[in-house]
Amino acid sequence: MSSTLTRSGLTEALYKSIGLSRNESSELIELVLEELLLSFERNENVKLTSFGTFKLRKKNERIGRNPKTGIESKISSRNVVSFKPAQVVKDKFKKNYND
Repeated sequence: MSSTLTRSGLTEALYKSIGLSRNESSELIELVLEELLLSFERNENVKLTSFGTFKLRKKNERIGRNPKTGIESKISSRNVVSFKPAQVVKDKFKKNYND
């Protein structure tokens, strides 16, 4: 069974591990996420050492197809965020999930 880490889950983890109040933990999480968003707005990549890199990519306009109806439609160009994990994360993933 899979679970999802949420903002409240991150807040609770900070509260338990660092000892910040829940409000301070929540504010810290919000500040970090806001800084990430501001970096993307400035077209900057975000590199978190020993974790990974968030990169902005431009996807070109293309023709897509509705899988249910088969009708083609134009998908406009847009910017997307991609994530490339650091080698440390890849190694940990291999160790935990490929044994």
